[in-house]
Amino acid sequence: MEKTVLIIDDEKAIVDILTLNLNMAGYRTLTAHDGEQGLALALSENPDLILLDVMMPLCDGFEVCRRFRERDKLTPVIMLTAREEERDKVMGLELGADDYITKPFSVRELLARVNTNIRRGGNGSANVSSAPSREQITLGRLCLDIEHGQAYKDGALVDLTQREYHLLRCLTAQPGRILSREELMQEVWQYDYFGDLRAVDVAVCRLREKLEDDASLPKYIVTKRGAGYYFQMDS
Repeated sequence: MEKTVLIIDDEKAIVDILTLNLNMAGYRTLTAHDGEQGLALALSENPDLILLDVMMPLCDGFEVCRRFRERDKLTPVIMLTAREEERDKVMGLELGADDYITKPFSVRELLARVNTNIRRGGNGSANVSSAPSREQITLGRLCLDIEHGQAYKDGALVDLTQREYHLLRCLTAQPGRILSREELMQEVWQYDYFGDLRAVDVAVCRLREKLEDDASLPKYIVTKRGAGYYFQMDS
C-alpha cells in the first residue's frame, strides 16, 4: 500500500522539493503551509509520517508536535529546523518527535530517514489493548506485549511512543548487557546517525520518566558512565 508523508512547512521551495522527491520515491504526499492547517491534516488524514518545520506562522512546530502527540503516539515525526542551538533540537525530542534534521539537508539523507522511520513505524501497532496479549515478555513488574507493541507496569498500561517502546524492547532483549549510544542508534533508529547522539539520551530520559518509580534514581534503565545504558531486572 502506498505510504503517505505529510509535509508541514511554510517555505514553498522546500515543500516543492520534498514533494517532488518523495513522489519520485513512491510516496503520496500531503502539504500544509502553517501549523494550524498541518495539525488538522495530521489528525484527520492519518499520514504514515510527518515532516514538521519548526518556524511557522499561526502555530510553530513545537506546539504542533506537542498537540499531535496528545492524540497520536505512534506516527513518526521528523522535525525540520534551520536552528543549530542544542536546546531547540532537544525540545523537539522532548515533545515527542522521533528525529530532527537541520536545514540545509541532503535529500538523500532525508529520504533515508523517512524510509527508516516508516519501516520502523510499520512494526508498531495502533491497537490499544487494556490487557497484555498472550505474546509477552515478563520482566519483574514489567510486561512487554510483543503483539501490540505495548508495555505494562504492575498491570497498568505505560503510555509510550513507538520510539520509546522500541528502545525499551532493545534494552530488555539482553538484560545486563551495556549498549552504547551508537549501538542504540543503529538498533532503534536503524541508521548511522548524521550528527550527535543527543536523541538517544533524550529518549532514555523520557522513557525513565514514564517507567521508573523515581526517574532521578533509575532502577530499570541504568547508565554505565562512559559506556552506555543497560536494563536491570528489578529485585
